[in-house]
Amino acid sequence: MYDDLRKTAWFYETVAASQTDQALGGTGAAGDYLEGVLIVPATTSPGAVQIQDGSGTEITIFTGGAGSVSNLVPFMVPVGACSRAGAWSVTTGANVSVIGIGMFT
Repeated sequence: MYDDLRKTAWFYETVAASQTDQALGGTGAAGDYLEGVLIVPATTSPGAVQIQDGSGTEITIFTGGAGSVSNLVPFMVPVGACSRAGAWSVTTGANVSVIGIGMFT
């Protein structure tokens, strides 16, 4: 299945700073694929970033905090997973935005 995903065009969706549970895709559904999350800090003390599979437990992929980055260069956090419980959603803290990359419905 993963080889099939790599042959397909992926989508991206931006999530602004200070958003809560923003779904990736128009409606999102179980089976949506999240390749990774590009984290874009706006300061050297950005907030945390969390992802969530449907209504499951949030997973912190970047803790953020004072001095958590030394520069404002965006960086990728690979995920490589299909959702089991519904749409992937993203929560961002202050001073950090993201771009979710994958296949979303």
